[in-house]
Amino acid sequence: MEVVYFTITAVVLYFAADRALNFLEHRRGARFEHRSLIFFAILVTLAVIIFALIQRLAGG
Repeated sequence: MEVVYFTITAVVLYFAADRALNFLEHRRGARFEHRSLIFFAILVTLAVIIFALIQRLAGG
């Protein structure tokens, strides 16, 4: 069941990271030069935090 949680969370985090990046770019008023690197950093940060929380709550 843990795999299902991780998969659903990964999809949600992908869209959350995209929205966060769009928000930051909108606030800045221009696109970032290294957009994919910033997207990756946001996604990895969110994933590490949320996946650790899921693992702790699932008892793994």
